[in-house]
Amino acid sequence: MTSLTVETEIHFQRRRRGARKTIQPGSDPEHARPSGRIPRISRLMALAIRFDELISVGEVTDYAELARIGSVSRARITQIMNLLMLAPDIQESLLHLDRVTGKRKTVLLQELQQLAVVPDWRRQRQMWKALQQKGV
Repeated sequence: MTSLTVETEIHFQRRRRGARKTIQPGSDPEHARPSGRIPRISRLMALAIRFDELISVGEVTDYAELARIGSVSRARITQIMNLLMLAPDIQESLLHLDRVTGKRKTVLLQELQQLAVVPDWRRQRQMWKALQQKGV
């Protein structure tokens, strides 16, 4: 008589609090999360997009109201919202930066403020490439 051994990866999943655990195929997605943290500038870019959406649909009237809700200054909201003046491909690059693990050099909001005030997107792209080559 021959024996057959089957090996597969499984994990236990609980659907809701108090519910029974079920066996699921594959590795546990909870433990498969990427390492590192999302760069601060990526979070600020996403926040600027969300704030713009809130203003567009009328849930928030202006930057002053955003500042009051977030307990920050109107100047800080303006700094964040200035990221929307960057060329669309730069904005996308910011949203998709690699996760930060350790003390790696990342893009700073202050550096991007200098790009955002340049109205020419071609010039912004040149400045962005130079910033990236500098070690970002």
